[in-house]
Amino acid sequence: MIDNSTPGKDISLSDIQSKFPLASKKNHDHFSSFLIAGVQFGRGFCPVFAGPNMVESEKLIKDIAINVKNSGASFLRGGAFKPLTFPYRSTKYNESREKGIEWLDKAKSFAKIPVITEVMEEKFIPLISEVADILQIGTRNMQNYPLLTACAKTQKPIMLKRGFGCSLRDWLGAAEYLLIEGNKRIILCERGIVAPHTHRSSSRFLLDLQVVPAAQEFTHLPIITDPSHACFWRPWVSQLAKACVAVGSNGLMLEVHPDPPNAAVDPLQAINYLEFHDLMKDLKLIGEVCKTKVGT
Repeated sequence: MIDNSTPGKDISLSDIQSKFPLASKKNHDHFSSFLIAGVQFGRGFCPVFAGPNMVESEKLIKDIAINVKNSGASFLRGGAFKPLTFPYRSTKYNESREKGIEWLDKAKSFAKIPVITEVMEEKFIPLISEVADILQIGTRNMQNYPLLTACAKTQKPIMLKRGFGCSLRDWLGAAEYLLIEGNKRIILCERGIVAPHTHRSSSRFLLDLQVVPAAQEFTHLPIITDPSHACFWRPWVSQLAKACVAVGSNGLMLEVHPDPPNAAVDPLQAINYLEFHDLMKDLKLIGEVCKTKVGT
């Protein structure tokens, strides 16, 4: 919480009282805690979402599901509807769409692991809601308020990714659109912000680790991080993921693929099965030091 003597850079007491009162903490110890598909979210917990950026085939997503689960992942993530930067597609670089949702459903049953996937259009909400345990609102749709409202009305848990050019004030304002519909299981996800320097030509964003403790001062909602999308570079993912747990993230989203260079979408940042397995062991150790339970 803030007071008159410690104003936020762009968040005022008026904002807390009238702009996003539902997203704001009521006191210093106010943190939301809830279950999703038997997985605990909240302070002291760090569930791990793992899987490919694109659901490429039934066989592949089943294989990924069982492998990430065996290494300690809490949820299988996979995109079927993807807001790709450019409109052009190829045989390899394509959305699996309705078929991808069907494959996710089969992988979910096969590996007995809950699923998160992105919603881009209102018309697909009923289809996706039948399969997904969490609806993901992507960074480009963070301020698509009609979509947020429609998703919230399902009462399905929602992960709201921060827009890469948006302030913490913007982010909490978007979360209020979800909370005002009576949907209380809302997760915020930091996935990188735009910056003049990103240290590598292929990296479009910087992971804003500072926003984790900053957000936790103002909101009771769980804050998770997505280092894979933030850095766009495989060799950095492990170090950033460890930093995410150390800084107090309430969850972690990681891109995992058995053959990253040949992934259909975003081949630069995915880690393979062995890298994910080894990373999970390290993350659990860091979690013990930070008094946080990582993964399953």
